[in-house]
Amino acid sequence: MTAARRSAQTPEECDHLLGEYLASAQLDAIVDLYESSACFVTDTREVLVGRDAIRAAFVDFAAAKPRLQPNIVLVARNGDDLAVLYNNWTMKMTGPDGQPIEMQGKAIETVRRQPDGTWRFAIDDPYGRM
Repeated sequence: MTAARRSAQTPEECDHLLGEYLASAQLDAIVDLYESSACFVTDTREVLVGRDAIRAAFVDFAAAKPRLQPNIVLVARNGDDLAVLYNNWTMKMTGPDGQPIEMQGKAIETVRRQPDGTWRFAIDDPYGRM
């Protein structure tokens, strides 16, 4: 049984919900955290645009049910509707061979308040400050 899907009510909650949804392999909920024309930057620096491309990037990854631990070190706001998050994250998961995998990154993420008051990623670069 999967947990109920929630929307981010603050900029910081985007990252916390991403971690929750990754751990429970809720692909639809993960994708819903992104604006329809959002950009996601992969570890190879490819820029993916739109929810379909972001979904494809997360399919196998979410299936591994990784444990993402966000550590938001700064939130820079521009007015009430735009924020940049600086997130020093860590992640643990089990690889296909059964061996533990640990990852880390220093993300820079732009999130925007939506007309309904929730927040979504507009640009997500997990390795943007490396």
